[in-house]
Amino acid sequence: MAAEARALVQGLVRAPWGQVSPSVYETGRLVTLTPWLTGHDRRVAYLLRTQRPDGGWGAPEAGYALVPTLSATEALLSVLHADPGGAPAVVAAADAGLERLTGLLPGAGRSRLPDMPAIELIVPSLITLIGRHLLAPPPGLEHRRDLVLPLPAGMDNAKLAMIRAMLASGAVVPQKLLHALEIVGDTARGLPHVRPEATGTIGASPAATAAWLGDRPPADPSDPARWHLETVASWHDGPVPVGYPLTVFERGWVLAWLARAGIPFTTPPELVLSLTAPLGPAGTSAAAGLPADADTTAGALYALALLGAPHSPDALWEYETPTHFCTWAGEDGFSLTTNAHVLEAFGQYLESVGRDRLKEETARRYDATIRKVGDWLCEQQHQDGSWTDRWHASPYYATACCVFALDRFGGGAYTAAVQRARRWVLDTQHPDGSWGRWGGTAEETAYAVQILLLTSSSSGDEPVRAALRAADLLSSALTGDAADEPPALWHDKDLYHPTAIVRAAVLVSAHLLQSATGIAIK
Repeated sequence: MAAEARALVQGLVRAPWGQVSPSVYETGRLVTLTPWLTGHDRRVAYLLRTQRPDGGWGAPEAGYALVPTLSATEALLSVLHADPGGAPAVVAAADAGLERLTGLLPGAGRSRLPDMPAIELIVPSLITLIGRHLLAPPPGLEHRRDLVLPLPAGMDNAKLAMIRAMLASGAVVPQKLLHALEIVGDTARGLPHVRPEATGTIGASPAATAAWLGDRPPADPSDPARWHLETVASWHDGPVPVGYPLTVFERGWVLAWLARAGIPFTTPPELVLSLTAPLGPAGTSAAAGLPADADTTAGALYALALLGAPHSPDALWEYETPTHFCTWAGEDGFSLTTNAHVLEAFGQYLESVGRDRLKEETARRYDATIRKVGDWLCEQQHQDGSWTDRWHASPYYATACCVFALDRFGGGAYTAAVQRARRWVLDTQHPDGSWGRWGGTAEETAYAVQILLLTSSSSGDEPVRAALRAADLLSSALTGDAADEPPALWHDKDLYHPTAIVRAAVLVSAHLLQSATGIAIK
């Protein structure tokens, strides 16, 4: 386990922009926006390869399939318009995508769609683009000429039109909107008041960067945005991920999870520096190109405290509301996992520094914050004992985050909530020993095992027996013997799979199970 942890940590150094799966949505946007970019044919092949038997793309649940299916279908239509004599496979895939969209859209009311970034802008923009393609359908799709895709109930073009007008006028928009700059179409190309970050990215998004570059290569051969995309595409053999880079976010999560479980490892100093250097009055962002947020800030602070380099959590006050902590100012809705991480940041800092080294007023305020967030989290717990959240498709992730924070820093006040969550985990195990929303996965099983073995227990040996039934799945995930590609469960514009973070979760679970049973997990 220690050797696996060392390899995982060294991987953070070798891949400083992060390790994450390709995205159908983001790759489709590059196919349309930058057909000149190296790897175009490989990106088209990726879209063909990842199409589901039902004609759609993405997760099996309709709400999650909508955005990737819109993006892939529009991208294939753009390929056919550029080459009207395109391959029959592209024609067939685009036709199947259109057919799937006719089934996805009529019943997809806004309230039934997952809470994913910019979905209310992405969906109208892609439906409009597909409608333009179908005004003069490419050969083989003439029968789709009269197809009109409806907007989901409760969704319109008003907000999209407003943002396009703002950008066209030169107005400065909130930084988080740059993450989805591609939604404004040609308006995005070369916007003078939008400049690449040091890494070359616009908005920490390949699609946003592609929209800023446009459909022709830049005249400057050393253009940083162009080489950012060339680099990202080469690392993923053509396709590209969504939300990239994710440096601080990935490192904070991996290091904190390993340290919390007590797996021995040495932290390279440059990793600690990468968490401390971006910290400012409003905390830190997941990576250059994104605004600072409470979730990444709390995760980085928690990791630093566990690594023996505690930093004051006072930057998190920027995100406090009367009832809870927001992820960023002006957030629509709220995030339970963000608040769980805030609780951990305050709790671990208090423990690491020591109450006697703080001013009495400061210690009291930290205590009050821990109670406030803990009470609020308990109010959000579902009747069955689980939690769900806006940053992950699975309730096992949200429940794990909430349980760890409440159990570790609640001082016994939240024991009943923790026990209800543990009971829910035991009751939802699949017959094969796994856990998961759409079927058993190693990632969700890892969260379930941690809930059972990393929290206080009054349930005898039942949790250990349940966790032991998952040993083979965890072992297969660590050795690479799993039969299927791991599913994407994390929320961005598209679902994504953060490889290093998930591997850390699986490794921690295997370590806990091995420690609890004495049985080696290989």
